[in-house]
Order: sequence, then structure tokens, then C-alpha cells
Amino acid sequence: MIADKFDTFQNDVKAGKEPQKVLDELGLERYCCRRMLLTAVESIQQIIPFYEAMHKRNQEVQNELE
Repeated sequence: MIADKFDTFQNDVKAGKEPQKVLDELGLERYCCRRMLLTAVESIQQIIPFYEAMHKRNQEVQNELE
């Protein structure tokens, strides 16, 4: 119900609008929907460095084995 509003919410907040006003403009009245947008974290940006480090280490191990 709110996934299509996430990008709009995120862009408006980054542009300097207050989150409360953006949520009101999007028509989100229920606190559970508002909470979902306010607390959303894009975890992929936190995971990528660990994946890259793991990949680099695997390459090092492969090179040592050769």
C-alpha cells in the first residue's frame, strides 16, 4: 500500500521538506503506514562493503592456493 510512495517521500525529504508534511501530502494518515516510511533503511548500502570485502578475501585465498 505504501511502496509506491517511498521514492516520493525520500526525494521530498532530501529536498528539505519536513517529513510530517510530506506524509500528509501523500495522504498517509494511519500511524502504521507513516512509521514504515519514517523508519525505512536501505540496507543494501550497508551490506555492499561486506560483500566486496568477502569477494576480495576469496580472491586472495584463491591466489595463495595457486
